[in-house]
Amino acid sequence: MKLILREDVDNLGRLGEIVTVKSGYGRNYLIPQGMAMLATDGNLKVFESERAKLQARMDTLRTDAESLAERIQAQEVEILVRVGEAGKLYGSVTSVMIAEAFAEQGVDVERRKILLEEPIRSLGFYDVPVKLEAGITATAKVKVGRVDGGPIDEFVEAPAEEAEVEGSPEAPVTVADVEAASEEAPVEAAEEAVAEAVEEAVAEETPAEAEASEEDSEQS
Repeated sequence: MKLILREDVDNLGRLGEIVTVKSGYGRNYLIPQGMAMLATDGNLKVFESERAKLQARMDTLRTDAESLAERIQAQEVEILVRVGEAGKLYGSVTSVMIAEAFAEQGVDVERRKILLEEPIRSLGFYDVPVKLEAGITATAKVKVGRVDGGPIDEFVEAPAEEAEVEGSPEAPVTVADVEAASEEAPVEAAEEAVAEAVEEAVAEETPAEAEASEEDSEQS
C-alpha cells in the first residue's frame, strides 16, 4: 500500500514522501500512530494544507531529541547489584532499570527507546544506544557495580604471562675469552704454515729423489 509520511520515519522516509509498505505495517502501526496517511488525492490536498504545521512539529521534535541526547551522554548512570561467584549477577540489568536510573538523575528516557540486545549479566561499563525522536540516537554510559562497594574488576582475569623460551641463553663473551682466542690464533697460524710447507716440498720432489727416498727407507 502507498502512504504519505506525516513525519520522518527511520529506514523508511522523510516528512511528505510517498512510500510503499506492507499493508499490515501501514494499517496496524504507521496510520494508527499518526505517522502516515493513505496516499489518496484527497489526503494529498489535506497534507499540503498541513505541511507547514507538520514540519514545525518535526523541527521541535528534532530540537528536543538533540537536547535530550546531550543530557544522556553528559552523565553516567550507575546500577548497583549483588554478585555471586565469578562475578555473575543475581538476575540481570534490564532497560527498565536503566530508565529508572536516568529518572533518578532527572532525565526522562522511555524504556522502549533503550536498545539492549540482551540483559546485562556481568559487572562493568557499557555503552547502550538510546533511539530518540527524529532519527536522533544517543549513547548512554552505564556502570554496573557491586552493591557492597567492591571493585568491579575483581573477577576479570589478568592477561597470561608470556611463556618462557625453552633452552638457556648463550653465555656472554668475556674479556678473558677474547684474550685467550688472541693468544691461540698465532699458534694455529704457525702450525698451518708448517703443514703447507711440507705439502709443497713433497709436491716439488723429483722422481729420482722419490726413488732414493724409497731405497733409503727399504735399506733402513
